[in-house]
Amino acid sequence: VQSKLLFIALGLIGIGVVANFAITATAGPAQSRPVVYDYTVASKIPHDINAFTQGLFVEDGAFYESTGQFGASQLRRLDLETGDVDQQTALPREVFGEGSAIIEGKILTLSWRAGRAFVSDPLTFERVGEFSYSGEGWGLTSNGEHLIMSDGTSTLRFVDADDFSVVETRQVTFNGRPLPRLNELEWINGEIFANVWQTNMIARIDPASGNVVGIIDLRGLLAPDEKLPGHTDVLNGIAFDKARDKLFVTGKYWPWIYEIELHARPVAKTPAQ
Repeated sequence: VQSKLLFIALGLIGIGVVANFAITATAGPAQSRPVVYDYTVASKIPHDINAFTQGLFVEDGAFYESTGQFGASQLRRLDLETGDVDQQTALPREVFGEGSAIIEGKILTLSWRAGRAFVSDPLTFERVGEFSYSGEGWGLTSNGEHLIMSDGTSTLRFVDADDFSVVETRQVTFNGRPLPRLNELEWINGEIFANVWQTNMIARIDPASGNVVGIIDLRGLLAPDEKLPGHTDVLNGIAFDKARDKLFVTGKYWPWIYEIELHARPVAKTPAQ
């Protein structure tokens, strides 16, 4: 059951990778099979359907969201209960905003292909610095010591917050094979949660090994009648409220931020031979 689910759900990643998943679901190297998680919705918070969500996190009782699109990218603070935008600032018009995270009392926001990371004061949103980096910027989170950055591949970079230098990298693997298209990231209780772009899956990653230890199946989260054709985009956005032990997810141009609860799916037992 788990193998079939992962083959179908992750099949959107690409034909070559699908073949790898199909093989490794039953014949990968010695590695614990990832746990599959289902969900229940605990609550829904209104979300701006014009927000192309790239990064989302909770800090000091508020959501912080970074959005994308050229000429429309922003950093925002949202009310945790109503989803109202309490404060916002625009990124340069020539920049396509990406993930964001807070570390050492400052917010860093990535750009997609401009190679620029913007440093902002979390209270005033004043831009107080900027870093450069190579390659693309996608998702960003922090483990409290380093920033952790995705770039659309299967590689995560652990980055020094003071100068944005790469401290180390980690290859993320699913049953021994690279898992590409890692997008928005969130550090939760010692694991990295990562949206897998163009799927309704979130990977739970062991940061020490890079192994995917769990897959969260979020198919069906946004009802079909709430999707606007040609507008509503993919699942993207993970936030964890440590103070209240609550997990939130959303998507690009989605009308809701969902508080969800996870439930490990029972493993089907193989009949005795």
